[in-house]
Amino acid sequence: MTEILCITHKHPPCIGGMEKQSYELVTGLGRHYKTHVIAYRNDTGKVVWFLQLRSRITGILKENPGIKLIHLNDGSMAVACLWLLKRTNLPVIVTFHGLDITLPSSVFQRLLIPKMTRYSGAVCVSKFTMNEVLRRGFNEKTTFTVNNGVDTGMDKIPVNKDYPQLIRDKYGIDLSGKHILFTTGRPVKRKGFSWFIKNVMPLLNDDIVLLMAGPLNTHQNIFQKAIRYLTGVFSPTLQLMLGLDSDANSISKEILKSKNSYHLGRVPHEDLLQLLSWADLFIMPNIKVPGDEEGFGLVALEANMRGTFVLASGIEGITDAVIDGENGYHLPAGDSRVWANTIHEVLRDKARLDMLSQKAKEYVKKNYSWDIMVEKYKEIFDSLTFSDTSPSDTSPTISDTYRFNFPINKKRLPGDGQSRQFYRT
Repeated sequence: MTEILCITHKHPPCIGGMEKQSYELVTGLGRHYKTHVIAYRNDTGKVVWFLQLRSRITGILKENPGIKLIHLNDGSMAVACLWLLKRTNLPVIVTFHGLDITLPSSVFQRLLIPKMTRYSGAVCVSKFTMNEVLRRGFNEKTTFTVNNGVDTGMDKIPVNKDYPQLIRDKYGIDLSGKHILFTTGRPVKRKGFSWFIKNVMPLLNDDIVLLMAGPLNTHQNIFQKAIRYLTGVFSPTLQLMLGLDSDANSISKEILKSKNSYHLGRVPHEDLLQLLSWADLFIMPNIKVPGDEEGFGLVALEANMRGTFVLASGIEGITDAVIDGENGYHLPAGDSRVWANTIHEVLRDKARLDMLSQKAKEYVKKNYSWDIMVEKYKEIFDSLTFSDTSPSDTSPTISDTYRFNFPINKKRLPGDGQSRQFYRT
């Protein structure tokens, strides 16, 4: 069995879209390869983990001479492992998610990215990300798009008929006779949460309620406030790199002014599934923030799988997750009138909305399973492992049909992933 090495600093027990993608990719690849994994598992400081990374990689490669390919699961891994370009002849493949290629840093863009173009191949989670990668000089013949997948079994989890009462008991929010808009995510400016509350909610009927979930830390200690202030003044780019909640204060202020907008904070996964099911619409009102673009939008697919139609800004990597007219509608970013009018129109006809929601679920099941994602990675890995992988005109080419999106209806193979070998760090 072919051996590969996967390296990621985004992995469970940490929570997020990249973490889900990382876990499902590693699990799926373990059914095809003997898969060695170096993953940050939140049991040590991340700085320490990065400092020890080189020695761990070197040790694993020495102990396992049968490894044929190395996969780095985001751009920060690509930066941390640039030394591999001089120390190994193995093909090294990098997955790019969005910010890890568009980060508006002159050092990153001018000095580091040109070095990363020397890797054997690049996998991008959306066509938007792929275009950004190609714009920076990566080899078109070894650059591919593979959309993230979603757990297509999510629809099997039953809907709790008493959940609105639980919302009332826990949060004091009465949802009786209300249409529910739902969204979730980190409170960063590109998500457009504060923009939506300020500009769209006042235009909506009184029977329309917005529920939000996710972290929202507005009570910071002195150290946190100092970090936020200094990074904002001296290096806004550093705010992006650190993932600081750039929109948290604005969201809180707008919620106080809005009579029908509520933030629930972090919610357990089982509650998130119920919220996705009970919502009439899931919204992604993203706005354009230079250097902090949306790479994909996995949560939109999760909403679809729970039977909820999606309205999303038709920008950036969102357009790979939400296909206009299939599992959602694209709306112009920052146009409050269009957003309000579309929400009213869609909510007006429940029968039509139910039809759209069912159609969306079926579309996502057919085109966005984790198995589809893994099969695409496997084809790329096999092509680059058993061919000349140098970034030259003779590099192997995978068809454009494959490069973007083609359906694979392949059932999950049996097995519990025992071929995976984790190196705890």
